[in-house]
Formats: sequence, structure tokens, C-alpha cells
Amino acid sequence: MTRAERNAPVTLGLRANWRQFSLLVAVNAFVGAMVGLERTVLPLLAEHDFGLASRSAALSFIATFGLVKALTNLLAGHLGDRFGRKRVLVAGWLFGVPVPFLVIWAPSWSWIIVANVLLGVNQGLAWSTTVVMKIDLVGPLRRGFAMGLNEFAGYLAVALSALGSGIIAERAGLRPEPFYLGIVFVALGLVLSLVFVRETAGHALHEAALHDREHHRGVSGGSAPSVRSLLMRSVWRDRALFSICQAGLVNNLNDGLAWGLFPIFYAAAGLSLGNIAVLTFIYPATWGVVQLWTGSLSDRLGRKRLIVGGMVLQGVALIAMVGIGGGFRSWMASGVALGIGTAMVYPTLLAAVGDVAHPSWRGSAVGVYRLWRDLGYAVGALLAGAIADLFGMRWAIAGIGGLTFVSGVVVAIRMPETLSRELSRRPSAAATVRTTSSPARSSTRAHSNPVAFWSGSVPR
Repeated sequence: MTRAERNAPVTLGLRANWRQFSLLVAVNAFVGAMVGLERTVLPLLAEHDFGLASRSAALSFIATFGLVKALTNLLAGHLGDRFGRKRVLVAGWLFGVPVPFLVIWAPSWSWIIVANVLLGVNQGLAWSTTVVMKIDLVGPLRRGFAMGLNEFAGYLAVALSALGSGIIAERAGLRPEPFYLGIVFVALGLVLSLVFVRETAGHALHEAALHDREHHRGVSGGSAPSVRSLLMRSVWRDRALFSICQAGLVNNLNDGLAWGLFPIFYAAAGLSLGNIAVLTFIYPATWGVVQLWTGSLSDRLGRKRLIVGGMVLQGVALIAMVGIGGGFRSWMASGVALGIGTAMVYPTLLAAVGDVAHPSWRGSAVGVYRLWRDLGYAVGALLAGAIADLFGMRWAIAGIGGLTFVSGVVVAIRMPETLSRELSRRPSAAATVRTTSSPARSSTRAHSNPVAFWSGSVPR
């Protein structure tokens, strides 16, 4: 960041920061496109090129990806708070550079596992950081809308990439042609992040100052919660954070099922690769587009109702997928319902974390949430693979559908509403101040300010 940028007025709000916000939306689309490359092709590649008959073995790449991404999310949030967001974003893209080449040249399944380790680091660092940067820019008023735009871009790109790679694979084969797209995605994402993206930690510091001034807080006598403390709160003690994290974990658990098992399930039913690509596309595409509406809706109606409704709808959609007939049209309808349910939940959970986290340690809180959420990929892949090997793929889909429904009930019983009523009715809170300190250094100093984990009416 240049001296002029450090001395420039900092203004919160989507309108004031639309250029950088739009750029980050584009960057996140390339992040999503990287993982979308695998959703149609890689589960089929496991059987076709590497002869993996076991569902657990075939889904091992998702378990590896999910575990690495989850741990990297936690690290990304902490590093972003300490050293600034842009450096973490660029580092994430650097880890993504080898991924398409490893898949193209892989002589054995172990190369695919290594590629997904690097992809997990790429996704954890880059996606987590774009989330935090958008929250930094918009401030508290349009947080749900901002997360809707972020997840819209990411998951629509997942869907389009999955569709594009599937169409290419049907015409040219499973390798190498579909993964040439990945070389383009990583090059564009890295250049945009390195050259055009600007640091946003100063916006978080400005919001922290406004927040502390509103709540009449001084500059001594407290500290931000440690990552360990946040993890302990998320396990059970804190009603809101526990509810948010378990819902995120279960949501990605069923997404791991959809990623790894759906293409194999459709292929076993005799569908063509083109039809499989369409079905693989429809679920994340619906999810991505509907988030444009649900994220903003949560800013008006609150977070809890959308989370409960979305989890229940996902559970019903998965059970209906194997319980009510079958075939292309039926599975497309189930995919649409699953996408709508996921869209109700995904940006709303992120916005809820933003509601309860102080701006000075927001990155760490988002990292803890995304740790639990993306562990769902690993748990989902292992659980779905084990159930499928023991009882068949239909039981795996129905069982995880039931678990998703139960997660929604847990949120309904235990989670308090996190959106402040006063904040949801406030017309504008954008304010401008001049900041002269380096975001990376100032972000570290901000941890000495007294902060409360819950704000507004949210109970401890």
C-alpha cells in the first residue's frame, strides 16, 4: 500500500467501495472456478483412469481437500488480521499454480491427493480472505448482501466450471483438456490479486473505532479472544457460535456428498456424461444465483429463520432424491431444491459470524467458523463413502439428508438471533475518517482494545 493510500479517507459501504468490491467478486469467481473443475470430472476419473472401485477411496481426494482447507481457513483468518489481507490472498493463488498441472500429468492417484492438498490451501487462503475483505469494505449494514454477492460469484463459477469441464470431457476425454481451464483461472486470479486488489485492513480498523466509540469503550483493560478461546466457544458453550459452526459443518458435509457421490450415482443409473454435467451444474448454479436474494433478505428478516429453513429444505431434498422415483428430471428438481436450501444458509451463516465478531479480530472468527464448516467436506466424504460401501449409495444420500434435517432443528432450538434490530432498521452508517497507520501493523495493535464477543442483544 502506498503512502497516498494509507492517508486516504476510509469510507465504509458498498457504494463507496464498489470498484474494489467488484474486483474481489471477480477474484472469488476464479477461486470458485478452480474447485469447480473437479466436481464433474474427478470422481469419474478415479474409476476410469485409476481403477478405484471403493467409494471411500474414490472420495479420498475430497476428504484431503476438506481437511487441508479447514485448517488453512483458521490460519488465513489469523494471518489476515496480523499481516494484512492482500498478502494472504496472493499467497493463496501461488499455492494454486501447480494444481492443474499435477492433475494433467498424474501417473497415480497419489498425485491427485497432492493436487488437492494444494487446492485446499489455495481455497482456504484465497476464499477466506475475499470473504473478510468484502466484510471490511461494506461495514455492518449490508453484510448479508455482501456475502450473498461473494458466494454468488464463487458458486456460480463452481457450477459453470463444472459444466464446462464436463462438456469438454465428453468431447475430448477426462484428461488433459478439461484442466487447461485451470491454468487460465489461476493465471487471471493471481494477476488480479497481485496488481489490482488493495489492502482492506484499514476499513476494519475504522469500523472497530466506530464500534468502540458507539459502545463507549476505551483503549485498555481487555483483549481479543484467542483462537483457542474461539474454538472452545464454538464447541458448545456459546449458543450462537456453536449453532453457526455445526450448521456450516453439516452444510458442507452434504456438499461433499454431492461433489463426490452424485456423479458416480448418476453414472451408475446410466446417464450420459453430458447429462451428468448438467445435473452437476444445476445444484451449485441455483445455489449461487439465489444467494443474491437470500443474503440481502437476511439483512431484513434476520439470520436464524433463513438458516433453519435452509437446513430443513436441504435435508428434505436429499431424502426426496432417493425416495421419490428417479431419472434426470426428478434429480434436476432435487438439485434445484438443494441449491435453494443451501443459498438460504451459506451467506447467512457468514453474515452471522460478522454480526458477533469485533472488527479487529473478525478474520480470526471467520477462520474458526470456516474451519468447522470445511471440515464438513472431509467428514462428508468419509461418511458418505463408508455408508455407500456398506449399504449402497441411496442409503448414503438419505442418511446425510436426515442428518441435515436434524442440524436445522438444532439451530431452531439453540441459536439466538444475531442481527441487531436497531442495525437492521438503520438507514446508513457510512462515515469517513482519515487513517495514517499501516493496516498490517495497526491491525495487530487493535487486538489490545477491549472487545466483547457478543454485540447488541446477543446473549453470552
